[in-house]
Amino acid sequence: MKREQLMNVLIAPHVTEKTSLAMQNHNQYTFRVRRDATKTDIRQAVELMFEVKVKGVQIVNEPGKKRRFGRITGRTQDWKKAYVSLVQGQSIDYEARAKA
Repeated sequence: MKREQLMNVLIAPHVTEKTSLAMQNHNQYTFRVRRDATKTDIRQAVELMFEVKVKGVQIVNEPGKKRRFGRITGRTQDWKKAYVSLVQGQSIDYEARAKA
């Protein structure tokens, strides 16, 4: 993929209690990614944007939830989540990247 396309693969970091434990214990970071992104696209995007070496990528397709707006029922969009494992000794600092 082109550099411009790789910059749009990662949407946002996904930080919850579960993912923060995975960060501490397994050196694994979680991102919301585009629904059409593949494992190789995600690997290349993380290596490009954060200048780290990726060990592995796991992908989870999250289904949308049902919502009600008064009498009208609706549904949120489906989305894709990627768990990215980094090589031993590598890490991502979200705060430093946000200030830059």
